[in-house]
Amino acid sequence: MKALAQVAPAPAAAAPKKQLQALRISGGIKLDGLLDEAVWQQAPIATDFIQQRPNPGVPEKHRTEVRVLYDDANLYIGAIMHDSSPDSIMREMTQRDQFGNSDLFSVFLDTYHDQLNGYNFTVTTSGVQLDGRYSPAGGEDFNWNAVWDARTTQHGTDWVAEMRIPYSAIRFSKLPEQLWGLNFARQRKRDNQQFFWNEVKPTVNGFVNQWGELRGVRDIKPPLRLSVTPYISGYVNHNPLNEEGTKRTTTSFNGGADVKWGINESFTLDATLVPDFGQVQSDNQVLNLSPFEVQFNENRQFFTEGTELFNKGNLFYSRRVGATPIGFYGVRRGANEKILRNPAETRLLNATKISGRTKKGLGVGLFNALSNDVYATVRNTETGEEREVLTQPFSNYNIAVLDQSLKNNSYVSLINTNVTRWGSTYDANVTGGLFRFNNKKNSYALDGSMVYSRRRGTQFGTDKPIDDQDGYKYSLGVGKISGNLTWDINHSIESDKYNPNDLGLLFSNNSISQSFSVAYRKYQPFWKVNNMAFFGQVGHELLYKPTRYQSLYFYNGFNTTFTKSFLQVGYDFVLSPVSHDYFEPRTYPLGDYFVRVPGNADFVAFFNSDTRKRFALGMNAGLQRFGLDERLPRERRLKYSLGAYPRYRINNHLTFSYSLDWSLHRNQIGFVNGGLSQQEALDLPFTGQIMLGRRHVATVSNVVSAAYTFTNRMSFTLRTRHYTSNVRYADFAVLGPDGEERQADYRRNRDNTYNAFNVDAVYSWWFAPGSQVSIVWKNAGYTFLNAEKATPQYFDNFNNTINTPHNNSLSVKVLYYLDYLMVRRPK
Repeated sequence: MKALAQVAPAPAAAAPKKQLQALRISGGIKLDGLLDEAVWQQAPIATDFIQQRPNPGVPEKHRTEVRVLYDDANLYIGAIMHDSSPDSIMREMTQRDQFGNSDLFSVFLDTYHDQLNGYNFTVTTSGVQLDGRYSPAGGEDFNWNAVWDARTTQHGTDWVAEMRIPYSAIRFSKLPEQLWGLNFARQRKRDNQQFFWNEVKPTVNGFVNQWGELRGVRDIKPPLRLSVTPYISGYVNHNPLNEEGTKRTTTSFNGGADVKWGINESFTLDATLVPDFGQVQSDNQVLNLSPFEVQFNENRQFFTEGTELFNKGNLFYSRRVGATPIGFYGVRRGANEKILRNPAETRLLNATKISGRTKKGLGVGLFNALSNDVYATVRNTETGEEREVLTQPFSNYNIAVLDQSLKNNSYVSLINTNVTRWGSTYDANVTGGLFRFNNKKNSYALDGSMVYSRRRGTQFGTDKPIDDQDGYKYSLGVGKISGNLTWDINHSIESDKYNPNDLGLLFSNNSISQSFSVAYRKYQPFWKVNNMAFFGQVGHELLYKPTRYQSLYFYNGFNTTFTKSFLQVGYDFVLSPVSHDYFEPRTYPLGDYFVRVPGNADFVAFFNSDTRKRFALGMNAGLQRFGLDERLPRERRLKYSLGAYPRYRINNHLTFSYSLDWSLHRNQIGFVNGGLSQQEALDLPFTGQIMLGRRHVATVSNVVSAAYTFTNRMSFTLRTRHYTSNVRYADFAVLGPDGEERQADYRRNRDNTYNAFNVDAVYSWWFAPGSQVSIVWKNAGYTFLNAEKATPQYFDNFNNTINTPHNNSLSVKVLYYLDYLMVRRPK
């Protein structure tokens, strides 16, 4: 999502703060986008906006006029945007929280005037609403959603926006007279221009601290913020791959609710009771040949909205909550038994979060979630007798955060995460502290962190004690954060026993790393370009225990945008000498075995065309070339990559987009996926050894999407994805200590092909503020072909995937937003 505020630091003084007086009214305003009530003409006007991009500091040519009213329950904003002609006003219709090819108007509120935290309420010319929050912890967060309303109209060469923001949507103090940070923004998409009322300089560190002030708001009280959003949902699921003796078509009905309660003026409780996440977008499944897990995006709204505090320090990976049961892959079956059911997800009972920030800048966050027992079902094929196998015990997930905001965008934070599992298995606890101190001019910063991980108990399903019981991580960095030229130096250590992965995400530990980065950015247009940026970094990494060399790299990057065409071009270049991969052999403890990776150069070039056009195209192409490994008679390693992302906008309602990602790894050296098995005769001579394979890996991902927006509250989207990855082995080698490899006469065919196909069709109707009806159809099919069945032919894989039986799901879900202030009886 394109951010509204593209702000980067540099040593310059912020613009003087403008002030605007709000006007109190009695009685409400009819929200119709007309601004025809007489009271609007009585309010002071905010005007004389200043351009922030592409040419910072230039006064607006087409006048913008904004007025602010308020009463006991709401804040009202009326804005008139003048333009040169009716067809200069762009107005693509999109779903909520998507910018599109449209002009827009935004209001920004810093209700505690701490110059650190703020709200964003945006409306496009088509009436599409967007909202977000700003904080030192989360930066710019458009996952946050509030219940508010807006209307827009167009009159000749002007367009008008009228907003009503209930006080229940924001937090503020009980002071008799409010002093709020305030700014307005306008985007003229025709010329890709953005303007702010209070000038926002890209050469000044920070964004919220560059807002003006709203005065005159008196004698308002924070309302009781209490809302309930109950839901009901129904599913019909057909899975032709279900085991014999089980239903292939099933139905289910669910009910629950989301609750939001403003505990006081500063803190809010959010709870989801018996949540239903069955309608979220399908994950992009891939063939994973690496020694690390795949990280998936979080698509569940409860875990994306208002979570900036919990994401401090990168200790919370929300997909752990409700994840695959820890015993999913360890279900054992005896003779004449088969696994009948083995749920791949943990069912959540509820989840609750409390978050907020005091007027003195102390942020407090508490998160708690409970998941139920999960059982697999195993059936005896002779007797029909069934037994249940516990794969996930009843579990409690907890996070506590304290985050003290300081001046100059500085902070000090303390985070604790905890996972408690019932029964005979292990529990995990992680505690971390982090800080960032900027000097008064916001020109230099010192930051760091210290994290301790503690795990106690036995491995699930065994009596073996957990082995990584105590570990730690620390990092320290210093840098120049202001000016066109910036730099930073970082050093960090992760011990060999550090493991935050019960509630966090860490791909690898056991490292000592240090890096130096430098960047030069030019924001003012010059020559034929709007801006320019150069980046550089050098990094070095050692194994922590034992202390051994891992890698060294040199990075350089560049990008710029041309003035007339708005064509963006750039490149990334990485040069790496010989490195040692201690994780690829999948042998622990680390240190004795590694895969030697020859020195290589990796170059990627990219461009993105003007998104204002009906047809827009982004592309990238890359080549990675490795040095020859003369120890064995092997061909040179090479990697090719290509990405193409065309988009065509039929009209302001209908858009088609396509993405193609292709890569080819030639002569890649890696651990033979699947390992060796004592059940395979051809594996027996090599059992207990580390088998590497030289392989060619070809991967293609195609995604076709269509979006039709009926109105600013009703839309239909269709997303179809086909992914195929083909692995063909050329020869094999046995890995010895210190990276030694010797060719092996290994005859088993290890070729394999993985295919994934998904369809997500979603109809959504916001029939009232905060209330929604959604109808979702999902289609999913997966195939994994081994040995002779594996095929490198793309269309053979595509046809095979299409003709494979698929799982189909149709669901209907209704949410209805109930606000206490709306349903209470008037006195």
